[in-house]
Amino acid sequence: MRLLIVEDDHELREALTALLLQSGYEVDAFADGRLALNTLMTKEYDLAIVDLMVPGMSGLALVRSMRRQLSELPILIVTARDALEDRVSGLDAGADDYLVKPFEMPELEARVRALLRRHRSDREAEIRVGPLVLVPGEPRVSLGGASVDLPASEMALLETLATRLGRVVSKEAIADRLNRGGNPPSDTAIEICVHRLRRRIGPFGLKIRTLRGFGYLLETTVGE
Repeated sequence: MRLLIVEDDHELREALTALLLQSGYEVDAFADGRLALNTLMTKEYDLAIVDLMVPGMSGLALVRSMRRQLSELPILIVTARDALEDRVSGLDAGADDYLVKPFEMPELEARVRALLRRHRSDREAEIRVGPLVLVPGEPRVSLGGASVDLPASEMALLETLATRLGRVVSKEAIADRLNRGGNPPSDTAIEICVHRLRRRIGPFGLKIRTLRGFGYLLETTVGE
């Protein structure tokens, strides 16, 4: 699980990072909202922890942008703003939970676990794209009613494309998803993986379209 922290208080940012690393999460932490948002376009995260008072862009604007571009990303706001209207504004902007500073670290950890658990439960539903049926995290898919085992890299690529159906997925996002042990795949390795997956799913009316300079898009030709 990879978490994103957006917090401009250096001591708190370092404390949160150390705590969550110790709990077994991967963590990227930023003090600037704009930089964090740019990183979200090239890396995948399982949850974001966002302070409302960060430089670069307002916390509410950052949450709105996250929710608009990454509709399923769980977002936890942590802030010293404790007025009712602030809570309402944060939740209306797209946050899933709201924690007021100062807080105890065990409570933050519990809220992170609850959001991840809820998100994982939501993602367990089947995803259907034409003749393709997959369950995120499962090692096999159904194509045309037949169970098919895929190599890990192709499964991760297919899941990434299917869960973002209708959106172009950049090479950077794919590289981050296929990253193993801190060694992201090269552009050539990604192209080979795409080519192999195309050959597997093509006969079932599925295609991976390349948009030069942007990335890849999963489409179905069934019914055309």
